[in-house]
Amino acid sequence: MIKILKEIWALIRKETILIWKDKRGRIILIMPIVVQTLIFGFIASFDLNRADFAVLDLDHTHSSRRMSQSFDGSEIFHRTATLQNKAQIKEILDSKKAQMVLVIPGEFEKRLLNGSPAQIQAVISGVNSNVASSLQYYVQRIVEDFNTSRLKDEEKEAVSSSPKYVLRSWYNPNLETRWTILSAIVTILAVIQVMVLAGQSVAREEELGTIDQLLVTPMATISIMIGKAIPPVLVGLLQSTIVLAVSCFFFKIPFSGSLVLLYFGLVLFATGIVGIGLCISIVAKNMQQAMLYSFTVLMPMILLSGFATPIRAMPEIFRYLTYLNPVRYAVEFCQRVFLEGAPLESVATLLFALLLIAVGSFLFSLLLFRRKLS
Repeated sequence: MIKILKEIWALIRKETILIWKDKRGRIILIMPIVVQTLIFGFIASFDLNRADFAVLDLDHTHSSRRMSQSFDGSEIFHRTATLQNKAQIKEILDSKKAQMVLVIPGEFEKRLLNGSPAQIQAVISGVNSNVASSLQYYVQRIVEDFNTSRLKDEEKEAVSSSPKYVLRSWYNPNLETRWTILSAIVTILAVIQVMVLAGQSVAREEELGTIDQLLVTPMATISIMIGKAIPPVLVGLLQSTIVLAVSCFFFKIPFSGSLVLLYFGLVLFATGIVGIGLCISIVAKNMQQAMLYSFTVLMPMILLSGFATPIRAMPEIFRYLTYLNPVRYAVEFCQRVFLEGAPLESVATLLFALLLIAVGSFLFSLLLFRRKLS
């Protein structure tokens, strides 16, 4: 047993030296992760902090001016133009000078005073659906505040007895998408480098002509595969640690869960990705082919992870495909442990799925390697 462990350790050292011997290679392993984490933290956000809008007031009354001023007084909306007719709406949206046009129809105040339905129209550019959805939400909130303000002025007694609501958000009090994104890319950013390193491990031996030297050693096939698998797993854990450190100490996102539980899940996840990468490396005939195959597999895995698109919004056939995707389980696991502080019993199903994928992919890569040798 000790002899086998020494053989595996020797192969781990060899693989680690190959990864770290090149100065540029070391920089590539660390610097992109730091830069990408900062970019995701500062730039990749679905939060809407500013929206340019224009006003078309066809009523020109006290109530219509009060409505437009409600938008002017918000922190989100910034008026860039005041229109005179409906023909200008298309022009200003097409020119990107405004993302929304607030249209207040004629007889707006008259309808309000008569108790008739008084509608306003928010014409929103739907080029970016995320921004359009956020604009709809803010418009709704401002109109609700306008109605509440009117009732307070005109029917104070009715307002005092009307129900009020208080909105509270758990795990992300200010609903910052930065928290959601950074807690997910702990796994997303690491998976790319881990897949590439694992995908090149066997293909590199074939391309350099050293595969025969490896095979004539007294090492068993499983020992070779374990020795090939561990260095990429360690690189993945290092990169996840960098992302975690930047998220917690630079962006001040509170880590609510157990580090031991988090790293246990990350080890299972990285092992599963390495298993898939080894399968690619065994099938590929050279490093260039392995790189191409790795990125061909990576893109669908990330898209089907639920990171960018909710899984429930996907077509049914793709929702079933996500059950085979380790990134799906890793993203959910990481977010729940990071933000919610979920205990082991709450994420046991996710860990079991990651374990199945890790064992299954590694055993399949072992089978492919043995068939290739035979």
